[in-house]
Amino acid sequence: IMERKTRVKINRKEVMLAKLRKNCSCTPKKLKNFVMDFFPVLRWLPKYQYKEYIWGDVMSGLVIGIILVPQAIAYSLLAGLKPIYSLYTSFFANIIYFLMGTSRHVSVGIFSLISLMVGQVVDRELLLAGFDLNDDAPPALGDGSLQNDSHSNTTAFNLTIAGINAECGKECYAIGIATALTFVAGVYQVLMGIFRLGFVSMYLSESVLDGFATGASLTILTAQVKYLIGIKIPRSQGHGMLVITWINIFRNISQANLCDVITSAICIVVLVAAKELGDRYKHKLKFPLPTELLVIVVATLVSHYGKLNEVYASSVSGAIPTGFIPPKVPHFNLMLRVAVDALPLAIVSFVFTVSLSEMCAKKYAYTIRANQEMFAVGFCNIIPSFFHSFATSAALAKTLVKTSTGCQTQVSGVISAMVVLLVLLFLAPLFYSLQKCVLACIIIVSLRGALRKFRDVPARYHVNKVDTLVWVVTMSASALISTEVGLLVGIVFSMLCIIARTQRPRTALLGQIQDTNFYEDDLEYENLSCVPKVKIFRFEAPLYYANRNYFLKSLYRLTNLDPNLEAARRKKYEKKEKQHLKKGDHTTANGLGIRETTLQLVPKEIDFQVLVVDCSSISFLDTTGVNTLKEILKDYKDLNISVLLACCNPSVIDSLKTGGYFGKDLGSMQEMLFYSIHNAVQFAKDQK
Repeated sequence: IMERKTRVKINRKEVMLAKLRKNCSCTPKKLKNFVMDFFPVLRWLPKYQYKEYIWGDVMSGLVIGIILVPQAIAYSLLAGLKPIYSLYTSFFANIIYFLMGTSRHVSVGIFSLISLMVGQVVDRELLLAGFDLNDDAPPALGDGSLQNDSHSNTTAFNLTIAGINAECGKECYAIGIATALTFVAGVYQVLMGIFRLGFVSMYLSESVLDGFATGASLTILTAQVKYLIGIKIPRSQGHGMLVITWINIFRNISQANLCDVITSAICIVVLVAAKELGDRYKHKLKFPLPTELLVIVVATLVSHYGKLNEVYASSVSGAIPTGFIPPKVPHFNLMLRVAVDALPLAIVSFVFTVSLSEMCAKKYAYTIRANQEMFAVGFCNIIPSFFHSFATSAALAKTLVKTSTGCQTQVSGVISAMVVLLVLLFLAPLFYSLQKCVLACIIIVSLRGALRKFRDVPARYHVNKVDTLVWVVTMSASALISTEVGLLVGIVFSMLCIIARTQRPRTALLGQIQDTNFYEDDLEYENLSCVPKVKIFRFEAPLYYANRNYFLKSLYRLTNLDPNLEAARRKKYEKKEKQHLKKGDHTTANGLGIRETTLQLVPKEIDFQVLVVDCSSISFLDTTGVNTLKEILKDYKDLNISVLLACCNPSVIDSLKTGGYFGKDLGSMQEMLFYSIHNAVQFAKDQK
């Protein structure tokens, strides 16, 4: 007989007070540990093994920096902002994560999905403010506009938008929206870190994240097609953006710019061929080929000396100034406008960063602190928002490149930031003649990994049909409605799938495996023997209010006996029998004798006297679950059928005790509860 350990009563009030005293006390040692934990660089940098690490860090930092520059310029199209702001974002994110991050290998910076989410909010607010979303419309000068725009023909607007009463043009207002959105997202992430809400990421399953990334990739691809073929169509906003954009593309396909089409075709062929060759021979290459940078350099030279903008009206990036714009506090009134949009942005940014950090930590045998990652990503958004930057996250492609090129620590991030700084200070104006179609090609080719998920659908379906359905629903909603709605739909739908699984779980009658003490599903396995006069019922889910009815229906169906109907039928016959006896008639209403009626009152279909409920898969019981078990105990007892419970875990036993299942004194507990199915069956046989 197994006996439960006596639980030591815990005074929760004293425990809470002790924790408060411990956390609120301030000693020099605790202050030092707090600072060291908040800035992990103070722990690992003094122990930096220069001879072993420096070559790998410098090499990976240079490679990532070379990749970052063209990607930053390209992703500015997604965010609806000027390329200079993308370069600022890449610079500041690497520096801050170097100071605060706990992962040694993650590459934090500009990310396509985050840029898309920022761009959708920026476009919406620009439309509401009355600006034209046409990319080639001349920017307006004003507070925050760039120095090099002074030579262009511009018009200034005196706007009172969201409480901003200043001379502010389209570009100024766009970056104001982006920085306000980024600041609020960062605040959300820091608050989540303070209140330890990292568990929120658990509700974003792998299927939801993959579906979201694939759906967003389709949206990104659609948004870049107009640059590929050089047509001028309005940037679609709101739900159904993907469909509306494709309709506009086909309506204006006749206006395609032949120069852009040819340039795009050449760039895509070169980029895809280089990527495929790089994937095939990556074990022979010490570092990946800087194909994007080479394409940008060659395309810029061809565009400049061929005068493609002047002769063929090919759209180019335009002036990219050097240096830094003076810092500016994000507008509070704009924060109120984008507060709701910042929440999914904060969650997605954090989830991608933590998942990649955990992947790298597992691969290279070290640990990260998810809560500190929340702080790191939060401040990677808060601080840069004062310097005209927008939201950041860890990026899978750059992280994989970083690890493959010998990265050892986040010193590589500082090297990458120095490469970006070099472009910011000296080289940015050289990209004036770079065609936008080249940037669109870089973005589209970078989506290969996400779009290849379509090839995995059959294999995914073979592994798990429900997860595949979650992926399809999330992907479709993200692409056809909007990215934010798609993420919400994916989370809700995956939760509904979990609820549906527990509402209609597998149920089975068990048979005994021959010559053993084990029992299994008699529909799944052959050569199982039935136990005479005993039915063994298994329910493979928690028993709670949502699946109570399904539990009872399954039990009655598999045992071929509904005790309520049987009890009602017996009462009906007993009532009719009494009526006939009062009349002095020795035959019942059926024309049968009393003895024959008595035989008929015991139905032939009741072929068992004991019901054993296998509770091994029942993880918990709520009040409804306990009452359901009490109900079947009473109903079957009225038919002289015993109900025995087997394989209950301690929490289920506690719920049964507190629910009064075993009676007040628990005296009959040993005759109702068993630690294995075989013990229950043996007890039933002994009580024959």
